Amino acid sequence: MQQKLPKRDEVAKELTWRLEDIYDDESKWESELNKVNELADKFASYQGKISKDSKSLLEVSKLAEEVELYLDRVYGYAHMREDQDTANSKYQGMKQRALSTYMAVSEKSAFIDPEILQISDADLEKFYAETPELDRYKRKIAETRRLKEHMLDAATEALLASAGEMQGASQKAYGMLANADLKFPSVKDSKGEEVQLSNGRFVPTQMSKDRDLRKASFEAFYGRYEEFKNTWAAMYDGEVKSRIFEAKARKYGSAFEAAVDHNDVSPAVCDSLFESIHDNMDKMHRYVTLRKKLLGVDELHMYDVYVGMLPDFDMKVSYEEAKELSLKALAPLGEDYLEVVKEAYENRWIDVVENEGKRGGAYSSGVYNVHPYMLLNYNDTLDDVFTLVHEMGHSMHTWYSNKAQTIVDAGYKIFVAEVASTTNEVLLYHYMKDNAKSKEEKAFIINHFLDSFKGTMFRQTMFEEFERKTCEMAEAGTPLTAESLYDVYLELNKQYFGKDMISDPQIGWEWCRIPHFYYNFYVYQYATSFAAAVAIADRILKEGKPAVDQYKKFLSSGCTQDPVSLLKIAGVDLTTKAPIDSALAVFGEAINEMEEITR
Repeated sequence: MQQKLPKRDEVAKELTWRLEDIYDDESKWESELNKVNELADKFASYQGKISKDSKSLLEVSKLAEEVELYLDRVYGYAHMREDQDTANSKYQGMKQRALSTYMAVSEKSAFIDPEILQISDADLEKFYAETPELDRYKRKIAETRRLKEHMLDAATEALLASAGEMQGASQKAYGMLANADLKFPSVKDSKGEEVQLSNGRFVPTQMSKDRDLRKASFEAFYGRYEEFKNTWAAMYDGEVKSRIFEAKARKYGSAFEAAVDHNDVSPAVCDSLFESIHDNMDKMHRYVTLRKKLLGVDELHMYDVYVGMLPDFDMKVSYEEAKELSLKALAPLGEDYLEVVKEAYENRWIDVVENEGKRGGAYSSGVYNVHPYMLLNYNDTLDDVFTLVHEMGHSMHTWYSNKAQTIVDAGYKIFVAEVASTTNEVLLYHYMKDNAKSKEEKAFIINHFLDSFKGTMFRQTMFEEFERKTCEMAEAGTPLTAESLYDVYLELNKQYFGKDMISDPQIGWEWCRIPHFYYNFYVYQYATSFAAAVAIADRILKEGKPAVDQYKKFLSSGCTQDPVSLLKIAGVDLTTKAPIDSALAVFGEAINEMEEITR
């Protein structure tokens, strides 16, 4: 493990993303930011006209599309520049200006949707008949009208839009504290050597075979979060209250109902996930028991969760090796798919390694008419290989959608976003397991799949339960304090991990470090997507081209249908419990296989 993080300007150029593909000169960023503001001022000339004639509806739709194209580039560039070094004040300022412009656009265009809602069904059909160019915006208009009962009058919509920047304050404060301001101590490993902790290095220390290091880093890391417990609680409380405020304003029964409706998904999909997970909790407890046995410990602690279950075996995979592995594992998706993956590697679409001040974690961020970008914090672990193909899956989904759809229809919803990424992970798992060089390596790969399954199907559902319970507490008038949030989280941890796991008191502060709790009921979709991905990967490997063609049709569909219908294109029906139960059965089979190999 590297002992000191490099500064941004010390990172090798080939390991950084080429944001110059968006703007080769930052004066162009300034110019386009100004262009967005100029265009946004034109919205006012359409106020009061949209519901009256098809010409005005078409013109304002074209204007909104043009603004979106510029804003996509302006904001994309600024947020990625800031993410590569969150302490850089220049890029903090650029991102803030882009965000302020985004909010101003929302405010200036807030009258559009309420006016679209004023159009009668008969008049809208007439508009389509007399102005065929409106077909380009038909899906978007239908989506606006789907939420008709939750839209407000123009003045109130403008007020809500102007509150948007304020509502994002909790998430912004969280990001600054977690990524820029929070500093971690060094801890000592079993040899007495100092290891510097950071957000990016925490999981690698937890994957270490050195149990003394794992324990020390676990206690120091969460101890640091605990020191700011009241600040984290205040930020999360602000996030929750912001959701509740908007849900009430839009006449929803709850913040959860508002969030899933926004994605055009029934709350029943999430309810059936909870039901299936709770019905199969015995499999999670079997996994914990197997982990305890294979690690050979008298007591299994939360700092024993990330280390491989095979303490005498390890795999280090360089970034170059990871690229080669990914190309082999994704080969079933066809040569055209692989060509774009190679382009991403060769043309610096990826920011690869951690540096001082860089945002933690990993993501894919698409820029329309340019190409997707990926942020990684690659650290030579097997987990990092899976993260690479995961983010590549997101990027390929974006690439296919952007090629096939206009910017109006390209932006797929969160509910389907995790399917493409996780399908890649499942394909990588099958490739590596089938090509393992030894029994030990095969067991190591299965161990990773089990850990990934635990982390996605069970852990994300646990996160979702925490988010749902705490929002319901706030809706019932129960204060969200550091202590009440701690109690809810610790109790869920005990329920999910079972009697063979010691739920160390520090784990009750884990909720403080989960950025997704600021993403408004995002995480359950990792679990539903994982289930869908297991089914899709199985079809691709068994059926070949017909399944691949259906899958690529799904990837190319953007948001042209509701999420559940889009997944049906790829052969998965999430209106039933079948995909989730089927995925959990695969988890059970992998446990059986691991027990057999390690007997």
